[in-house]
Amino acid sequence: MSQRLAGKVAVVTGGGRGIGLGITQRFLEEGARVAIVQRNAPDGSLLNEQAVFVQADLSSSADCAKAVDTTYSHFGSLDILVNNAGIMFEKTIEEMSEADWDQMMAINLKAPFLLTKRAMPFLRHRHRGSIINIGSIEGIGSNPGHPAYSASKAGIHGFTAAVAVDHGRDGVRCNAIAPGWINSDLSEEYINSLPDSARMRRELLAMHPVGRLGEPRDVGNLAVWLASDESSFVTGQVYVIDGGRTKKLPLPVS
Repeated sequence: MSQRLAGKVAVVTGGGRGIGLGITQRFLEEGARVAIVQRNAPDGSLLNEQAVFVQADLSSSADCAKAVDTTYSHFGSLDILVNNAGIMFEKTIEEMSEADWDQMMAINLKAPFLLTKRAMPFLRHRHRGSIINIGSIEGIGSNPGHPAYSASKAGIHGFTAAVAVDHGRDGVRCNAIAPGWINSDLSEEYINSLPDSARMRRELLAMHPVGRLGEPRDVGNLAVWLASDESSFVTGQVYVIDGGRTKKLPLPVS
């Protein structure tokens, strides 16, 4: 069976952990060469001739440009950009400072703009570029205390559509993935920190019609398809991947 991303080069921001790691691993399995762009070095076992680490502070416009340029210089091409890195905190509007808001937008919304802007000439070059933005179901709805996060992810969804409209003529497609609950080290730490973690796990499972929680590889599988030539007629779309969570209407519980 042929590898669907053979010969392609990808940038994956935050590609060394969580959802980003799931995407990186699937890209590597499908034959892509990957630049993992993030602040801290990933597990060394990930790195080889096929995968390199590019250190970058994504709140810095200079670092965003450097990350793209370094990838192109190292591999000699660029076909795929995955804007995955992001932050999240829980504060209502009244609790949030202006600096909090600016930080969320800088990482979750401005960095994808800067990376996309820098990458566009390279993606256009072979007339088959694919940009994949990681949004969220919270770009469609919201959990309590997430006004900045929800705004940033809704912005990513809108940004995705606009880039698709403007750059389809250049052979560059742009789509978004909106994950629901995806298991990760951070989500495990959060659940384990709760007074009744067992109840939380039961309630989380009950929210998902498929009967399980998401895994990073689930997102990676979809990202592979969006990055591949199999999806060449797909652009401007937001793909919800949440095990049916947002389609299940809640019933009152006594």
